[in-house]
Amino acid sequence: MNEGHCKICIIDDDEAIRESLRLLLFADGLNSCTFESADAFLQDGNCIEFDCMLLDIRMPGTDGLELFQILNRQQLSYPVIFITGHGDIPLAVSAIKQGAYDFLTKPFKEGELISRIHAAIEHHKSTREQVQERHQLQHRVGLCTPREHDVMRLLVKGLPNKGIAEALGISPRTVEIHRAHVMEKMEADSLPALVRMIAVLGES
Repeated sequence: MNEGHCKICIIDDDEAIRESLRLLLFADGLNSCTFESADAFLQDGNCIEFDCMLLDIRMPGTDGLELFQILNRQQLSYPVIFITGHGDIPLAVSAIKQGAYDFLTKPFKEGELISRIHAAIEHHKSTREQVQERHQLQHRVGLCTPREHDVMRLLVKGLPNKGIAEALGISPRTVEIHRAHVMEKMEADSLPALVRMIAVLGES
């Protein structure tokens, strides 16, 4: 991801804060969209493509924590950095426990905010890639027959073809055939690669 093309969503009921944040992000090469309230964001329906959200935790109407919970229910897993007052720290801690990325207490240093935004974007990118990899691997595993799955399970435990044949009551030649199919369907070019794939899936 080229962070120069990232878009940050700013939601704060203080116009001066929204504008100062927008200018700060612009100076760092980050684009932004701004909303005066969580309700305005929800009513807009267009600003759904962004890479990080700066969210005031206390606002009139739907507050920041309620919006975050709505996004979670909709499975929109944007990294959220809450902007809080000192009295809102317990709420911010609760938000972290619910999956928010971070929170900053007003007043905060500009450099600290920028640093945390970039960290949030990179963390979200890494997490998203891991999820995509798991989905791809789950699809490949689903292509294997039950017998191929048996062979694969024993392969990643380190058993040789002869040991797999004895364990499953089939011939070594049949194991070789199943093994070749497993490697092809899993798109693994080596046994270590297959072991890593299964480790990613958390299977044994």
